[in-house]
Amino acid sequence: FAAQRHVLTYMEDAVSQLLENREDISQYGIARFFTEYFNSVRQGTHILFREFSFVQATPHNRASFLRTFWRCFRTVGKNGGKYSSIYCYLLTAQEYHCLLQLLCPDFPMELTQKAARIVLMDDAMDCLMSFSDFLFAFQIQFYYSEFLESVAAIYQDLLAGKNPNTVIVPTSSSGQHRQRQPANDCNPLEGVEASLFYQCLESLCDRSKYSCPPSALVKEMLSSEQRMTFYGFLMALAKDQGINRALGALPDKGDLFLDPAMDQELEKLVAQVSGLSVSGPASSSGDIANMPVRNSPRINSPWKPLHHRRKMDAESEGSNEETDSSEN
Repeated sequence: FAAQRHVLTYMEDAVSQLLENREDISQYGIARFFTEYFNSVRQGTHILFREFSFVQATPHNRASFLRTFWRCFRTVGKNGGKYSSIYCYLLTAQEYHCLLQLLCPDFPMELTQKAARIVLMDDAMDCLMSFSDFLFAFQIQFYYSEFLESVAAIYQDLLAGKNPNTVIVPTSSSGQHRQRQPANDCNPLEGVEASLFYQCLESLCDRSKYSCPPSALVKEMLSSEQRMTFYGFLMALAKDQGINRALGALPDKGDLFLDPAMDQELEKLVAQVSGLSVSGPASSSGDIANMPVRNSPRINSPWKPLHHRRKMDAESEGSNEETDSSEN
């Protein structure tokens, strides 16, 4: 159970955070820190502003990141609250990558480009994409990244006419996979035989230690096709709602822009802001300027992402140097 749930990964991260922020944590106790840390893991907020190596470390982290990305930016997909392709905002791969970096500053552009390529196929990478198209393609590329690396290798081997029983499956999670040209006597646009392709994928799913889509759903997807191209297969994965439900990170496409819990929180926040802006009788700008400023108490987070602390330290050192130079 501990290995399946990656408990050791979270324990190691918690201890690392504890040691890195021990001065702040000592103010309210270690027990409270561990309680809040594992509550955040359960809620899926533990991946916010963390380094990419941690975000992709476990299937739960990946699903949490997908869910957080959807909840934070689902309004990008609609205009004026209307759900229709006519009203959708369209963004480029670079713009979607900027959104991803708001949640994970070192998120690699390569993954964003791979997700965009599922949507755009051979089109230029600066073409516009709807939020829903990009999101479901990104889900497949991000959550099943190691599986897709192996699928790419198998597909190229089949194009080259190799025996599927001797296909070498890459096991590295580094994001690097073999780049091979298709055989000259086989047009890659025609794809490979779907039944043979599935046999190889079934064997891959049985052997792989990484996350794979359910074999039954993959079989159902390929059984209706005579031949299948690689990007056709990826697009089919992205559009399959059964695979989306099995993964469990995102709602169905029809409910993609619905999040009652988040909407309720936003309405409360807007109401609070509106209430603060209403200050009774109209006051002159001079009166407002002379009003005392009340500093709200600052509540320290149980831990801070490591790169944020280093950035803060660097900024404070820079400000000290400027102060010293001004004094001289």
